[in-house]
Amino acid sequence: MAGAAALILAGGSAVRFDGNVPKQYLTLAGRAVLRHSAETFASHPDIDAVRVVIRADDRAIYDDAMAGLDILAPVTGGTTRQESSRLGLESLAELAPDRVLIHDAARPFIDEATISRIIEALDANAAALPAIPVTDTLKRAAGGTVDRDGLWRAQTPQGFRYDEIMAAHRTAAGAGLPPLTDDAAVAENAGLDVALVMGNEDNMKVTMQEDFERAERLIAGRSGETRIGTGFDVHQFGPGDHVILCGVRIESDHGLIGHSDADAGLHAITDAILGAIAEGDIGTHFPPSDPQWRDASSDAFLRHVAGLVAARGGRIVNVDVTLICERPKIGPHRAAMTERVADILEIDAGRVGVKATTTEKLGFTGRGEGIAAQAVASVRLP
Repeated sequence: MAGAAALILAGGSAVRFDGNVPKQYLTLAGRAVLRHSAETFASHPDIDAVRVVIRADDRAIYDDAMAGLDILAPVTGGTTRQESSRLGLESLAELAPDRVLIHDAARPFIDEATISRIIEALDANAAALPAIPVTDTLKRAAGGTVDRDGLWRAQTPQGFRYDEIMAAHRTAAGAGLPPLTDDAAVAENAGLDVALVMGNEDNMKVTMQEDFERAERLIAGRSGETRIGTGFDVHQFGPGDHVILCGVRIESDHGLIGHSDADAGLHAITDAILGAIAEGDIGTHFPPSDPQWRDASSDAFLRHVAGLVAARGGRIVNVDVTLICERPKIGPHRAAMTERVADILEIDAGRVGVKATTTEKLGFTGRGEGIAAQAVASVRLP
């Protein structure tokens, strides 16, 4: 096979990550971290084959993460990164690629342009890697400033002419040297010059939990769309000794009239979310003519629409509801309402706004005839 192959190293055990799942298999925007880079290589027009190097114990989780992706079968790596690279390279020998790009599975944001720059650099160089110039001032722990001039932060994929990096790895393995930090170091050990090409600041390595959180923010910021919906609901006062607002029971000298529990706050939020995903209104999903919803708790309605968002692969960014009434007083119950709405939607309470206002004795709410609620919701969809 003349052309270029990509080798993705996914044999790490993720000992610096909490939990039992290796970091390369954690879900990022609905796909395993590893799959993000594998899909990018597989779709690149100049990459002819993609292979992943894994731990033997990870085969089942690998198969699940990569199901349906048309790439070469994985191979088992070694006890060090260097050994895993060599074994992966050996597995490509029968394909005889002209060039090979070796990438860390923990870098999910490799982009097509960087891959192209590496491949192009191999026209004139035996090895090339993407890097970012150091711009921060560097300090030694023992004191003193390090001159940053000429210093770069190395990334992957690191590209090589296949025959030369294969020979370099075999030489390093036979020499019994201490493990080298990356494939460029193996190349340099064999006397090969390594060219630098411009990398991409987004091509980050997911190493610690905070890196994963940054990766989620990055992918959320550059994919999908944000939808906004509004909702409005009104219920008339009637006989009773309490009202339900935003899922919280409040003692009152009047109740609210409605087919369900007449929770104007949750009804307005429900309609706002439905509006954001263009799924009709609350009456479409829970018609008042249906006896099963008589006296029903409105948290069931809100959970239902949250499920509709999740089924689309989306998430509720925030909701904001304003209760419009002269009575009862909302202030003493605002915190409980906020927590209740957040609990139903399974979002952080910091993403829920609950406010109250009056109409200065004007209109039906000003006359104390009922309660109105208006809401806004924002939803992020892929």
